[in-house]
Amino acid sequence: MTAGVSWDRYSCAMAHPMTPLTLVDPLQRWLAGPFGMHLIEQEKKVVAAALESVFGAQCVQIGHWGGEESFLPLVRIPRRGLVAEPGSSGDCVSHASSLALLSQSVDAVLLPHTLEFEPEPHEVLREAERVLVGEGHLIILGFAPAGFWALRHYLSGDGFPPSAMHFLSAQRLRDWLRLLGFEILETVHFVHGLPIEGLVSGPIARGLEAVSGVFGHKFGSVYCLKARKRVYALTPIRPRRRPARVLAGAVAGTTCMGDGR
Repeated sequence: MTAGVSWDRYSCAMAHPMTPLTLVDPLQRWLAGPFGMHLIEQEKKVVAAALESVFGAQCVQIGHWGGEESFLPLVRIPRRGLVAEPGSSGDCVSHASSLALLSQSVDAVLLPHTLEFEPEPHEVLREAERVLVGEGHLIILGFAPAGFWALRHYLSGDGFPPSAMHFLSAQRLRDWLRLLGFEILETVHFVHGLPIEGLVSGPIARGLEAVSGVFGHKFGSVYCLKARKRVYALTPIRPRRRPARVLAGAVAGTTCMGDGR
C-alpha cells in the first residue's frame, strides 16, 4: 500500500493481499514492449500536468494499466492506492463497476484506459461519481476511436492493445459526465506517432504533431480528460405572500368627497 495506508480504515471495504499478475498476461507483456513503454511515458507527462492542481486526502487509481509505479507517484495526495480486478496486482480487490469504497470518500480518481476493458463503462463512471467527494477530480485516459492506434486495433486483429473491448470518444465521455453532474475542465489529445515499428516516434511523429497543431491538437491517438464533480447548493424558494385585500369601503372612503362639510 502506498504511503502505508490502511484502506479498510479509510475507504476500502475489502482490502487484502492480491495475487500478482503472471508474466504471461498478454496486456502486461504488451505494456512492457516498445509500444506500451512509449505510450506510458507519453501518458505520464500528460497526467502529471493534469494532477498539478489536484489536492486532497485520498486518491485511487481504478484499473491496473501501468501498475502502481506509473501514475500514482505523480499524485500530490498523501494517501493513494490501486484498486484492481481480482487476479491483478493492487491494494484493493474490487470490480470497477461496483467499487468496494465508501461513498464520498475519495478526492481524486484515475481511470487510465479502465473504461476500454469494462463491459459497462457507464456504470464505472457512476461508481467514480459516487465515491468522489464534492469538487473531487476525475482523470480519464482513453484511445480516440478514430486515431491511428485504435485503427490498428480494428484492422490488425492482433489485440492492440490486448483485451480491449471498445474505444470511447472524448465527446461521448463528456456527454456522459455532464449528465452525471461533472464539469469538464480540459481534454488533451496527444500521441501522434504511427503504431508501426520505427514510426512511433521521430521525424514523422513530429510532423504529424505539427499538422495536428494547426487544428488545435485534436487528432492525437490518445486523450486525457479531466473533470470535476460539482455540488450545487439548493436555494430554498419561499412561497410568495398574497397581498392583503383592500376593503371596498376603505377604498370608497379615500375617493369619496363626503357631504361637503
